[in-house]
Amino acid sequence: MKVSRIVLFFLFLSIAISSNAQYDEFKVTVSGSGPPILLIPGFTCTGEVWNETVAQLNKNYECHIFTLAGFGDVPAIELPWLPKIKDALLNYVKEKELDKATIIGHSLGGSLALWMASEEGILFKKLIVVDALPSIGALMIPNFEAASIVYDNPYSNNVLNMDGESFKTMATQMASYMSLNKELHSRLTDWIIKSDREIYVHGYTDLLKLDLREAIKKIEIPVTILAATYPNKEMILLQYEKQYKNLPQKNILYAENSAHFIMYDQPEWFMKHISSELIK
Repeated sequence: MKVSRIVLFFLFLSIAISSNAQYDEFKVTVSGSGPPILLIPGFTCTGEVWNETVAQLNKNYECHIFTLAGFGDVPAIELPWLPKIKDALLNYVKEKELDKATIIGHSLGGSLALWMASEEGILFKKLIVVDALPSIGALMIPNFEAASIVYDNPYSNNVLNMDGESFKTMATQMASYMSLNKELHSRLTDWIIKSDREIYVHGYTDLLKLDLREAIKKIEIPVTILAATYPNKEMILLQYEKQYKNLPQKNILYAENSAHFIMYDQPEWFMKHISSELIK
């Protein structure tokens, strides 16, 4: 009996370790069993952004939920940040032999999903991209040229040197635009405030520099894009059609009355389409 208890204890311990693992580039929690799904959060968010999603998916799928370096309680890594994150995620899929995994990525997570599939699409079954574009820089910067985006610039330096109270004010303002659900604003603000300041600044510079508009031509697997329509649906439709024009297999679905965090603003719509896309 004593030997059996010892065996069971170490079996339980091994399961616990495999269910919550820390790498330099991210922390990953595994929940559920079935076909593998990678859930990659947006910029500054922790894996908790997927809590409600995972609660429904882990009954039928093995969910791998990531928190990236510099966010939540995961220590920062050296720059360049984004390429290291992408390479580490690809290595994780290969190391764990996650055959034909689906990626669900929100914002930054969606951009990473597109990047990964453009390089090694054979690893994946499909992508579900949540409110993300192939080039956020082209959306935000007039006459955008990736080569002109550098770490050392006046705006970045200002944010790096911003005092805590000013940074909190900025974070609060940003959060108010990202979700129509006011009850979630404090959560979004908290994630921004707790992020490593250098990763917050220079990691976002990496994202602005990333331009996948041509690279997505190489993605041969199906891609579903869930896009928020707030605050200007007509402008958003034009941007999505323009930026995704080179993507071969795409299905763009637009969430009415939703800002950036569709999973919070339209949770039923969100889960309906996530669930239906996964069984196709």
